[in-house]
This record gives sequence, structure tokens and C-alpha cells, in this order.
Amino acid sequence: QVQLVESGGGLVQAGGSLRLSCTASGSIFKIDAMAWYRQAPGKQRELVAAISSGGSPNYADSVKARFTISRENAKNTVYLQMNSLKPEDTAVYYCNAVGLSSRSWSTFGSWGQGTQVTVSS
Repeated sequence: QVQLVESGGGLVQAGGSLRLSCTASGSIFKIDAMAWYRQAPGKQRELVAAISSGGSPNYADSVKARFTISRENAKNTVYLQMNSLKPEDTAVYYCNAVGLSSRSWSTFGSWGQGTQVTVSS
């Protein structure tokens, strides 16, 4: 079993910043990609940013130049630095990780419980 725990959400005014963190624990042999998704009320979950094990990032067009994804492989942790936040960034943000389990020697795909980000205008 692999568990993901997120932290760092909250309420912020438009133009402000927040930093989300997500740490994976459990039967992990290796983690490949890690990513952040978000889901606003009444909308589908969407990919915000992803990062490979080698550190190559990808971003949704809506967050490019405002959000930065990074990771610390030694800590099994991924971060999302969010700057210049807009009300439309309001959503529950979910962490996702895929990799190889050291218990079953099979691939895993795990989700965090989500953290609320609210941006007021």
C-alpha cells in the first residue's frame, strides 16, 4: 500500500501565493511520475502539473508561468508553488503518484485525500 498525504491548502486573496506539499509513504520501491490535479465544483478533475522522476515538468496552459512543480526524490515528496492565484484556481487539489511497489512488485497509482484551495476576489 502506498499512501499520499497533502498539505498547504487554504484561503488566499487573488494575486496571492500558496505552496502545496504531498508526501508518499508505504511499500515504495520507486516513484516514477508525480502530479497535481484539481477538481472544482461541478467540473471534472483536471491535470494541473506533472513531473517525471528526472525532474521534467509539464503544465496545463491555464497555470503556465504561475505555478511551479518540483520534487524531492529522497523524501518522496512533490510540491506545487502557486503564485498569482486567481479565483478560477479555486478547487480541491489532489496529489497523484505512479511507481513500483516493493511489496507486490507491481505498479501502483495512488491518490491523496485532497486539499482545498480557495481564492477570493
